[in-house]
Amino acid sequence: MGKNSRERHKAKRKAAEAAQRRRSAGPADADPLGLFGAPRVPAQTELAEQIIDQAIHARYDGDSAELDQCSALLIMGPGGATGIQVVNRVLLARLLRDVEQAWRRGWQPAELVRVARRESTARHGRLLVDAIAAQMRDYPKATVDQRWHAQLVALEAEVWWEHDDHYVTTWADRQGVDRATVVTAFIDVLTLLASLPAIEVVGPAPGDARPAAVSAPADLDQRMLDRVRALLAKAESTDFPEEADAFTAKAQELMARHRIDHALLVATTGQRDQPVTRRIAVDNPYEAPKSLLLQVVAEANSCRAVWAKRFGFTTVVGFPQDLDSTELLFTSLLVQATRAMTKAKPSIDAYGRNTTRSFRQSFLTAYATRIGERLSATTDEIGEEAADSAVSSQLLPVLAARDEAVRNAFDKQFPHLTQHTTTINNRQGWASGRAAADRASLQGRKAVAHE
Repeated sequence: MGKNSRERHKAKRKAAEAAQRRRSAGPADADPLGLFGAPRVPAQTELAEQIIDQAIHARYDGDSAELDQCSALLIMGPGGATGIQVVNRVLLARLLRDVEQAWRRGWQPAELVRVARRESTARHGRLLVDAIAAQMRDYPKATVDQRWHAQLVALEAEVWWEHDDHYVTTWADRQGVDRATVVTAFIDVLTLLASLPAIEVVGPAPGDARPAAVSAPADLDQRMLDRVRALLAKAESTDFPEEADAFTAKAQELMARHRIDHALLVATTGQRDQPVTRRIAVDNPYEAPKSLLLQVVAEANSCRAVWAKRFGFTTVVGFPQDLDSTELLFTSLLVQATRAMTKAKPSIDAYGRNTTRSFRQSFLTAYATRIGERLSATTDEIGEEAADSAVSSQLLPVLAARDEAVRNAFDKQFPHLTQHTTTINNRQGWASGRAAADRASLQGRKAVAHE
């Protein structure tokens, strides 16, 4: 072996030994030889990425000792002030990359923030909002779907910091927390993003959206929705249950008639119309009966729904106009139900215990069940009228085909479902919920499909 070859071999061996020492270094003996302070920035970046990966694995596995060790290295920074800046840069870059990957796996901005708030804290949600705002800088506005734009506005996602290299430090100052808290928050959010499963893509990801042509049917849909909104606004504002019922029933009648008219229009013009998927947030408390309410509204509007309990949303499959009707009516009915529920007063049980929670759980379950009956009755009535009309021979096959298309799309997305059963354990709440929707009697259980 020549001298040059021996020198190269020796240098490679030393580099391998140094890399091994860096990987095995702990918080007590971090950087004992000054290796972390080496001027080669790419080496520091790679090391920071490795430590972050180890921290995520430790956080996910519940290995507190390993997590504490990795966190200490990230807090101190490999190599002092320079190392801290490298860690800050890598933390943000990793967060932006993982957010973008979550989008490609079907997650939308509002959903990511919701799950961060549900499974961690509001502070973790704010960190994700900032990451979303930063990631959106890479996409021209024209290539971002309108629903994404609406979510970004609702989240108030804006880049408020001057430079990405200063983000971690300025975010700590803005939140009033120390560096250890910041590092912990980043690791928490990165672990959450890594644990999220792939879900159904419900629209174009950023960069993939294209302008859609506006057609006459879309204008008609908008006018119908405006009329429905006006009726539901009246239902929400009145203090008389009979009036609220009448306005709600009229809104459902309009939507049912419009669905039939739209199906005929699509069939006669030969337009392509396929079922799509939408996710609707369902918030605590009382998620199960709220999800039941959304399910019965979806079914009355020829859609199918399934509740994802962990993430706090219900996925609804149907044709676009029917999804609009479902979301609009559910939102209004939830307002009406909440108002009626808060007016009804639960009593103290025989043991002197407060029954508010069981009362409201039973109230909302009863309300949802009865609302489902009312909406279905209205929809069936309109369907019977259409079946007796002159166009029935053309209409019935069209509606049957659309129902089958929705069912097939739903079954393809959710081939394996379980049933969540809500138990009624407060008779007063059940009776009050029924009275808020109607005074008919019904059994005390109803199942909600969920993942």
